[in-house]
Amino acid sequence: MSDEFLHLELESGRVVIKLRSDIAPKHVERVKMLAEEGFYDNTPFHRVIEGFMAQGGDPTGTGTGGSKHPNLPAEFTRSAKFVRGTVGAARTGDPNSANCQFFIMFAPAPHLDGQYTIWGQVTEGMDLVDRLKRGEGGGGTVRTPDRIKSLRLAS
Repeated sequence: MSDEFLHLELESGRVVIKLRSDIAPKHVERVKMLAEEGFYDNTPFHRVIEGFMAQGGDPTGTGTGGSKHPNLPAEFTRSAKFVRGTVGAARTGDPNSANCQFFIMFAPAPHLDGQYTIWGQVTEGMDLVDRLKRGEGGGGTVRTPDRIKSLRLAS
């Protein structure tokens, strides 16, 4: 299977994400389906923590929203690591609760390895992710967040 990529359009430009269907096929299929539906368009990066990660993909912008589709089973791996630019599936305390939200790592986070599903890796535009507005306090909630203009499968 050839490599597949997503184009994440921000106000500041394009971020390219290589999809990791080799390690998270169910999550990649879900993200591709939601992207095709336009689900991510205009959703905020609602939680952004300096030196850690930027979280988005919640249509409500609260961190509690999901899609109309059922939650996904965990697809954890120890072969891939949470490094700068890794894209992971956000979830609650239940490992099988990932749905549509995701996060992009600013820096390595070995404590997440094998605990969260990795479904992508930023290959271009990480400098644009670095410019996302940061949140306040320990939770990283952003008052006036940057938004995803669109997220589509690269043709």
